Amino acid sequence: MNEQFPTPGMTTLDSLPTGVPARVMSVDWSQLVDEEAQRLRALGIDVGAQLSVAHRGVFFGRDPLAISVGRMAVALRRVHARALQMMPISAQAAR
Repeated sequence: MNEQFPTPGMTTLDSLPTGVPARVMSVDWSQLVDEEAQRLRALGIDVGAQLSVAHRGVFFGRDPLAISVGRMAVALRRVHARALQMMPISAQAAR
């Protein structure tokens, strides 16, 4: 991945505060194995999806993350969540 300057208001999913709704702005698919990328897409986790972190795990590195996707809860490892660039919904409204 080419290093980019962060866009104001954007963060990765693993850094998103719990309970803050956000939209997926981009995904660095190169950080994921093909099967992992397919699974995320099948769960509706792709550019444009609205997500929020519902809960953080208690294991080392606070893995896994419980992610709310619509009416569904999905467990994601932090390494996968780090590939998703998020924009909090409130930050989008301010733009």
